[in-house]
Amino acid sequence: MSNTNTRTDVERGTEAAESTTERRTADSRERTEACPECDGRLETAVDTGETVCSECGLVVEEDEIDRGPEWRAFDSAERDRKSRVGAPTTKMMHDEGLSTNIGWQDKDAYGNSLSSRQRQKMQRLRTWNERFRTRDSKERNLKQALGEIDRMASALGLPENVRETASVIYRRALDDDLLPGRSIEGVAASALYAAARQAGTPRSLDEIERVSRVGRSEISRTYRYVVRELKLEIRPADPKSYIPRFGSELGVDEAVERRARDLLDSAAAAGIVSGKSPVGLAAAAVYAAALLCNQKVTQSEVSDVCDISEVTIRNRYKQILRAADVTT
Repeated sequence: MSNTNTRTDVERGTEAAESTTERRTADSRERTEACPECDGRLETAVDTGETVCSECGLVVEEDEIDRGPEWRAFDSAERDRKSRVGAPTTKMMHDEGLSTNIGWQDKDAYGNSLSSRQRQKMQRLRTWNERFRTRDSKERNLKQALGEIDRMASALGLPENVRETASVIYRRALDDDLLPGRSIEGVAASALYAAARQAGTPRSLDEIERVSRVGRSEISRTYRYVVRELKLEIRPADPKSYIPRFGSELGVDEAVERRARDLLDSAAAAGIVSGKSPVGLAAAAVYAAALLCNQKVTQSEVSDVCDISEVTIRNRYKQILRAADVTT
């Protein structure tokens, strides 16, 4: 009985001490938010490390901790050279960027060339570093696929967020054992195609095929399989998402792009968009908008930029103009 009472008293004393500390912390926080002399607003001077009242000039705190670097840099190259932290983790590398990278330049920290013995040593270190970075077949597979995704994305001009999403999709396919019976290039191309559509910067299958090492039929077949197995939510491509890129490559004004979007809205309201290629609709809308805005753009130029036949452009742009009740 006495032990229980004693333990209860200790617990009560601890709770009382904790509550007292919390009250003191809250009171000090309230005091530091306003000037103790005039209740004015406090400002922190970064260069002097002082907290000063903006009304009366009272120095409330001084010698604050500077959490920034102790060095100065005057350009980005000097900042990168002096920084002692690594790059952020990324899914675009098979080891997420956490491994050590040995530079290819045979120079020391002062920029002096290494001796022949040191160069041989560094070459052996690079060889073993590459071997340790890919310890098994899964990592070698992932390294090859992510390099392929980065190569195709660079050729297509896709932003970094699309590459990151494509890398995540490929990692999921690899973890779910979807690769047996399919080529690494085919799954990588389908992951990039799906990521581009998810990010709202779609590319056509013809464009993907042009930079890929596999055919269109394999890409489309693998894409349908990956989307079904991973349950990816990908909406149909919006023809309007192609207009900025087509307009930029054709060199038309913003007024043409705006008119093309309006024509596609009218076509969607008329119900002629469903079941048709979004690339063909976008190309026809840009061509029709250029005609309405009196800008000289030929069907041959639109066909070369959009990779759509001239016959498709002629058929689609007439349908779009009829839907918008506009004549040229």
